[in-house]
Amino acid sequence: MADLIESIEGGVATLTLNRPDSLNALSDPMIEALLSALDRFGRDPKVGAIVLAASGRAFCAGGDVKAMATPDPRTPQQKLDWVRWGHRVPLAMASCPKVTIASIQGATMGAGLGMALCCDFRIVARSARFGLAFVKIGLSTDFGVSWQLPRIVGEARARELMLTGDIFDAAAADAMGLATRLVDDDALAQETLAWASRFATGPVLAQAGIKRNLLASQSRGFAELLEYEAVQQIHATGTQDHKEAVKAFLERRAPVFQGQ
Repeated sequence: MADLIESIEGGVATLTLNRPDSLNALSDPMIEALLSALDRFGRDPKVGAIVLAASGRAFCAGGDVKAMATPDPRTPQQKLDWVRWGHRVPLAMASCPKVTIASIQGATMGAGLGMALCCDFRIVARSARFGLAFVKIGLSTDFGVSWQLPRIVGEARARELMLTGDIFDAAAADAMGLATRLVDDDALAQETLAWASRFATGPVLAQAGIKRNLLASQSRGFAELLEYEAVQQIHATGTQDHKEAVKAFLERRAPVFQGQ
């Protein structure tokens, strides 16, 4: 059985983590499949949004703690190379040109939370439980948690969550701004698809440009970012989607975007 299941419906590509017996803990085959899928769907003109979902009762328990108990014959350099390889996943998610949505139920821990934080939006079921238990097993954070979490919930709260490793529920996630939408468990799939469809039928080129601007804003000064935005904007004015949107506005109708 594949560790990752792919499906496409109405311009929405869904990547389903599929190790339910292990609470969808990350595995090498899952990481490899995620890297391949994010690259392909990020470039696929038929895909406008990507959903990261999970089978079973959990979203993702993060790293496989049971596997950590097995003696590891690799050298420190080999271990470092492996972590760097895995970190291509959060980087691919954060830089993906398509809108990404995490559809979250149950346990969402460690690197699993890291992946959710890298998504543009998080649709959270009331059963969801979150935690960064790295410190409880004597580890520091990975999967970009120390970059993404402070920018979403604030530095003070992020420090608390990372240094204590305390579990928090869906209501707390919603209160601190981590959840884009908080929904009943039986409505999770429907609400996620509805949210994703909004972007799948939207101006995907403009959305990609906005995402590039946001990513650039995290590492560039204000003057440099203004120049970057200017270049992105002029590029957007030359697209057919922009011309269609202006025409639709004047004709008082909904635009039909083609991603061109």
